[in-house]
Amino acid sequence: MKTFSGKVLFLDRSDINTDEIIPAKYLTEHTKIALQPYLLEDLKLQGFDPRVHLKDKQVIITRSNFGCGSSREHAAWALEVNGIHCVISESFARIFKQNMYNCGLMAVELESKTIAAVFEQFSTQETCIQTDFEHQRFIIQSNTDQVRVPFCLTDFQKALIKSGGWVDYADATY
Repeated sequence: MKTFSGKVLFLDRSDINTDEIIPAKYLTEHTKIALQPYLLEDLKLQGFDPRVHLKDKQVIITRSNFGCGSSREHAAWALEVNGIHCVISESFARIFKQNMYNCGLMAVELESKTIAAVFEQFSTQETCIQTDFEHQRFIIQSNTDQVRVPFCLTDFQKALIKSGGWVDYADATY
């Protein structure tokens, strides 16, 4: 199973689309690793520089409708090869969310008031998340604060995560 804990990248914007996650001009690449340097290259967010802000991050917390746009798997792959195995948002585009689970990654939806409170309390500080997968809760902490936030996954989502994604799940199950 992948690691779903680590340093947090806060992206304070809704409607981050798959073209911003991985620009379409890189979709001709033949390996996932070839996508690595281009993650969030076209993201429009004031003051954001992916070469600086992505360094050592393993979790993204963002606003609503993350992964909207096209249904390409490349967006989830680009996150995965950059070590980002968990995205927490108010909501996800349906196909993007399934692509995350198909890759054995976590796409966790939290209520907008919870996301807003986490942004208010932590977004200006270096923040880490520990994911307690079995008890379905995040432990979010900075140097000065700590909160526990419950989340829900379906049994099928948990099975996909534990298996490492859809292909490994299917191989083991069918």
